[in-house]
This record gives sequence, structure tokens and C-alpha cells, in this order.
Amino acid sequence: MNPVNWFEIPAADIDRAKTFYEALLGQELRRQDVGGFPMVWFPFVPDAGGATGALIQQESYVPSYDGSMVYLSVDDVATALDRARAAGGKVITEKMSIGEYGFVGHFEDSEGNRVGLHSIV
Repeated sequence: MNPVNWFEIPAADIDRAKTFYEALLGQELRRQDVGGFPMVWFPFVPDAGGATGALIQQESYVPSYDGSMVYLSVDDVATALDRARAAGGKVITEKMSIGEYGFVGHFEDSEGNRVGLHSIV
């Protein structure tokens, strides 16, 4: 079993964050209230490996550039960074090789979170 199974990315404005991540990923995300807190779910494919998570708006969740960083899997880091930029995000690190493990890049989302991207190509 992989040790990571869930993540939550804080959002100050859940609708703005939903719009940003839909533009980044090129797909619709599902919004749902859980325990009175608005959440937006990232896609989940059973038996595909990896973790999934959600955007969450809650008083005790504060968007941050510091601290842990989540990496999202994408088809191509450069294309996803272009989408992040077009959606109002700030590119921190352009696509760079990590050798046999593929490529990574980093951006700041609409909420001020620092997020990583990973692709094989």
C-alpha cells in the first residue's frame, strides 16, 4: 500500500479555486459540502494508483506558499503550466527534467498555495 491516500488544498474562495483547477486540468471538478464545509473533488480512478484529494474551504485551513507541497500528475508539465498561467496562477519553476523520473514544474494557484506538477514526458 502507498502511504499517501488523500490530500486537501486550502481555498479562501472555493469557487475561484474550482475555476482555476478546472482550467489547469482541463476537466470539470465536482463540488460537494461535507460536514458543512465546501469541498471540490479531484478526479479519482479506482485501481489507477496514486492519491486523490480535494480543495477545501474551512476557517482552519489557510492557503500557504510554505509547508508541504502536493504534486499533481499531468500529461505534460509545460502545457499545464501554460494553463495555470492563463488561469491567473504564477509559474514558479518552469518544466525541468528529474532524469529517469520525468519532469516537474511548480506554480502558485489562485489561492496562494504552492503546487507541483509531474509528468513522464
